[in-house]
Amino acid sequence: MDRFEDLCDQLQKNDYKLTNQRKNVIKAFIMHADSHLSAEDIYGIVKQKHPEIGLATVYRTLELLAELEILHKLDFGDGRLRYEFANQKTHHHHHLICTDCAKVIEFEDDMLDSLEQVIHEKNGFQILNHHLKFYGICQACQKEKTRV
Repeated sequence: MDRFEDLCDQLQKNDYKLTNQRKNVIKAFIMHADSHLSAEDIYGIVKQKHPEIGLATVYRTLELLAELEILHKLDFGDGRLRYEFANQKTHHHHHLICTDCAKVIEFEDDMLDSLEQVIHEKNGFQILNHHLKFYGICQACQKEKTRV
């Protein structure tokens, strides 16, 4: 079963209607799954082919997908929530955020395993997940600054 059908099934299993607007939001999100899109980004994508959709509908659909733990909400400090697909299999997923161009780069290298183990041993606290964000300047912006 492909991702679109799986997501539609999840909505229906939770007694939510599968409206055309929801389908269009899901399709747009799947097409850009490697990006960290905001509601406004998704709205712009969907509106190109379906001008009748409203921004509020996009917000509600993304919130619903987040409630169902299909999407994770991310706050990169730029005043806009962004979304990415939830992946319960791993929690070793971090972000590099460029403060100049707002580009978000994912990296999977997790050097926090040993820290989690120490926290567990010292405090008896079982860590289920963590989020790590680094803010800085991406290579492209660094190169652009050296040209100026």
